[in-house]
Amino acid sequence: MAWVLSSGGPRGFVHVGVLKALGELGLQPDLIVGASVGALVGTLHAAGMAPDVIEQLALDLNPVAMARLAIGADERFSGAPLADLVRARLPSPPHLDRLPLAMAVAAARRDDGQVVAFTAGDAGVAVQASAAVEGQFAPVRIDGQAYVDADRHAPLPVRLARALGAQRVLAVDASAHEDRAPPGAERYRAGDLRKRALTAVDAREADLVLHPDFGYWVSLSRDFRERAIAAGHRDTLAQADALRRLHA
Repeated sequence: MAWVLSSGGPRGFVHVGVLKALGELGLQPDLIVGASVGALVGTLHAAGMAPDVIEQLALDLNPVAMARLAIGADERFSGAPLADLVRARLPSPPHLDRLPLAMAVAAARRDDGQVVAFTAGDAGVAVQASAAVEGQFAPVRIDGQAYVDADRHAPLPVRLARALGAQRVLAVDASAHEDRAPPGAERYRAGDLRKRALTAVDAREADLVLHPDFGYWVSLSRDFRERAIAAGHRDTLAQADALRRLHA
């Protein structure tokens, strides 16, 4: 049983509410596969951090502090503080293959766009690579290769979970509900449709997809975070029967 947590930037706060609800239902996976923000939330869960602790961390987090100027790089920022955050909250050594629950962090090789799964080694570096948004954050070098956020290639890496042996997959899609975009959102439609084309391919490979709805516009405010978390919690509990059957 695998849980796949998508990329999504600020929308990824929804993952916190989903995991909170899954915990209340007494459900656990054998494997978590996460991309970008999904990799961050998934890694903390795989390390054994309680959902309410992850929620408090999400509400207290200063996203601006998760970036610093990248000296000597084409991109403006480095995500090294994100790696430090992950390491600080994991048991020592903070390695993916030492976590209580199997965790796979999805990232894309910058050279060819191939999406790979990191299942061992420094969890902080893997999460930093997974969240290295192209054009904004400097790529992360691992074993001689540069890696970036998988969002442009596989924002909902269900096929990656299948390749790792998952027989059943619950996918959590943190992307926008572009079909309900309000007036004024037209300039973002091309990006929304590109993302939907990518997520649709993987969503078809999942046994169940959760796509909580908490409105179209996003921000980093506490109010938005609370709303996203609440929506993830609410919409997950609404699928309680289906989720229990899937995990039986």
